[in-house]
Amino acid sequence: MSNGDLQPIVVKGRNCWRIERANKARMIVDAADYYALLERLMAHAKERILLIGWDFDPRIALKPDKKGEGESLGNYLLRLAKEKPDRDIDILRWNFGGLKQFAIPRILSMIARWKLTRSISFRLDSAHPVGCSHHQKVAVFDDHLAICGGIDVGSRRWDTREHKDGDPRRTAPDGSAYMPWHDSTMILAGPVGSALADLGNERWQRATKKPLRDLDGKGENWPDDLEPDFEGVDVAISRTRAEYDGCEEIREIEQLYLDMIAAADRFIYFENQYFTCGKIAAAIAERLNEDDPPEFVMVMPQTADGWLEQMAMDAARVQLVREIAKAKHGDRLKVYYPQTKRGEPIYVHAKTAIVDDRFLRVGSANMNNRSMGLDSECDVTIDAALAANEGVEPTIARLRESLIAEHLDVKEEEVAATFKRTGSLITTIEALRGKGRSLELLDLVPPGPMDEFIAENEVLDPTSPDAMFEGFTERGLRKSWHLGRNWMKRHRPFGRGKR
Repeated sequence: MSNGDLQPIVVKGRNCWRIERANKARMIVDAADYYALLERLMAHAKERILLIGWDFDPRIALKPDKKGEGESLGNYLLRLAKEKPDRDIDILRWNFGGLKQFAIPRILSMIARWKLTRSISFRLDSAHPVGCSHHQKVAVFDDHLAICGGIDVGSRRWDTREHKDGDPRRTAPDGSAYMPWHDSTMILAGPVGSALADLGNERWQRATKKPLRDLDGKGENWPDDLEPDFEGVDVAISRTRAEYDGCEEIREIEQLYLDMIAAADRFIYFENQYFTCGKIAAAIAERLNEDDPPEFVMVMPQTADGWLEQMAMDAARVQLVREIAKAKHGDRLKVYYPQTKRGEPIYVHAKTAIVDDRFLRVGSANMNNRSMGLDSECDVTIDAALAANEGVEPTIARLRESLIAEHLDVKEEEVAATFKRTGSLITTIEALRGKGRSLELLDLVPPGPMDEFIAENEVLDPTSPDAMFEGFTERGLRKSWHLGRNWMKRHRPFGRGKR
């Protein structure tokens, strides 16, 4: 199939902010590879290192040794500042999480040392309504090379694609072991990197009331030994931003989720931390009421991280999946969680989506209400239907095969061969699932009364800043569900490809 047979899913002004050229792009899976790459990119940056995120922990080691120890990120940045004092190191993180960290002496001490270093600027981002968070994970180097995805530069994130049981390198700064962790991000060079620099510069100015200094612009610094997945492709950038301080609301990410569900012909493969958005769930259910719908595969955590998150997110996920199962072809949705060889759950923090092997999306946005209208988010997408992207489908298919092979602990060739033979993503996974390290079907245990109340009323996962202050009768999963169902009924023809 040529891309001339497809309608683009990404449309500037509808579901994305900008579509820009990436001279080179590569998907990075799991934080071990990302942190090692980040260390190199920061060392080679000539004029500026800009780090923007939800979390940032200066105590972590980017390349932990066999004991989980190594030079801390904080000390590494101090060393970089000493080696090249005319290079700016600008760090912006969400204010609420940052203020909590100030109670940790090691972090407070490091921030104080940064404050005494002229080239390092560490700021907290509070430029959002009450109850919202800054959730983007963006790094930009010299305004040309950028990283955008789901991996925070924080504690309890580092892991390899092997997700080994008892790996001593998975040691938190407090000395405790943490669970295996799966994540993803994307490195991009060229005009799209400059566009993400614009996004970062805008966010910095909104948060600090001061602009970043202009740069001379001295190249991309793509690592010579890093093989790109894509070259010369157009990449869409989509955002979420709540209305605040004169800036209008942006819901590009929500629109892109709905449009990709409407456009799917054969399947959508999701990796995501949460699934609590009633509008997205209803859109999937509406598709599954069709005579020959696509398949939907979700790879998610077994449970959310944290007691409050479990009450709000797990209960809503169960309710939505159970409701989708009532659709005419409800069995074409399967929700799995990965586990290690010893059966320990692997936490899925990635926010990745692949549609029909013609559309790859990587970013910070979860499939929850917060990512649709509250928190600041940023996703990047490669759509084969864009003129510059003809022929990228095999690469997207290879990346999907690599992800599924990682979770099932099989070779990518086995995934490819089984999918070619069956034509079904679900049948492929079911055929290759086994004991030990593999994918397990999510157990849809009914939530308790309190969990159900919190989930039904979206108490911890409202659809907008205003919704946090609405009465329970004016919001909830049922209202979101009806909105999604009605949208899909009106817009189903949008972006439909060909089998």
